[in-house]
Amino acid sequence: MDDAALDFFRQILETPSPSGYERPVQDIVRRYIAPFADKVSTDSHGNVIAVKNPGAPVRVMLAGHCDQIGLLVQYIDAEGYLYCQPIGGWEALQLVGQRMTVWTAGGAVPGVISRKPIHLLTDEERKQVPKLKDLWLDIGAKDKAEAESLVRVGDPVTVQLGFQNLRNNLANSPAMDDKAGLWVVMEALRRASLKKLNCALYAVSTVQEEIGLRGAQTSAFGIDPQVGIAVDVTHATDCPTIDKKQEGDIALGKGPVIYRGPNMNPVVVERLIETAKAGEVPFQLAASGRATGTDANTLQVSRAGVATGLVSIPNRYMHSAVETISLTDIDHAANLLAGFALRLSGSEDFTP
Repeated sequence: MDDAALDFFRQILETPSPSGYERPVQDIVRRYIAPFADKVSTDSHGNVIAVKNPGAPVRVMLAGHCDQIGLLVQYIDAEGYLYCQPIGGWEALQLVGQRMTVWTAGGAVPGVISRKPIHLLTDEERKQVPKLKDLWLDIGAKDKAEAESLVRVGDPVTVQLGFQNLRNNLANSPAMDDKAGLWVVMEALRRASLKKLNCALYAVSTVQEEIGLRGAQTSAFGIDPQVGIAVDVTHATDCPTIDKKQEGDIALGKGPVIYRGPNMNPVVVERLIETAKAGEVPFQLAASGRATGTDANTLQVSRAGVATGLVSIPNRYMHSAVETISLTDIDHAANLLAGFALRLSGSEDFTP
């Protein structure tokens, strides 16, 4: 991974993009990919669509969602404390004690989320799992008027953003889900653009995946691809308490995960495996017996149907402030998808 690509990854991770509020990160995506694409456009939903070789008859769409889970300011009380509703799937316990940022029209406003200290909890309260309605966001305002001078109802909130390197080429950050996938699809287009493509390759930074796979639905309708590959994160099981017999054997650093199952076209799956082997790209296999909770789900059933694949990045501690991935895995995933596109002749039949 070169320095510019790593810097792009760090930038998108440290830029807020709660579902419905993705524009700041999409601005970075547009700037990064423009030199390598024949065209970069943004649809009315907010999806950023970069394409190389758009005139080719076979259209391949790579989708990675740019939106992250967050909160939305819902109420400001008389003392200036903020109460929020979730954007996407949060476990309230993950939020207790977190440093937060409210992203307002006037700029970033820092705050903290907390609850009553343990010393003051009753025995019954200590037994209860906290709910989001029991937590408040403290921005240090002295009263409602001061809070309202800074924050409006409907302003998005994220945990404090920040990228951190760990040992063995691992890294943690909020929003690895799915800025790791976003990075992979854009980097795959960049790498493929350096060679001759026989397909039209679309790399899409999709919006609003966390609230219903919405951006993939609208962008796939517009592109009308014959082949679609979603790139998202999946649960790494190489940490305590996770049962590999139930969740599969998925480890950080052993390569991207190629999924098999009814949400995936078997021809696309086998071509991904062949590409990995031909390019000596390490990979892992995983299975899903149902439609996945990823952009692959909506890609598969767009229009008259799309030959769909799902490539996933192993991720520890999903939907938390410390999501952890391997930088080696995302590098290999970008090579895998670039190789997949470059190996297409334009005459393939993806009929199962």
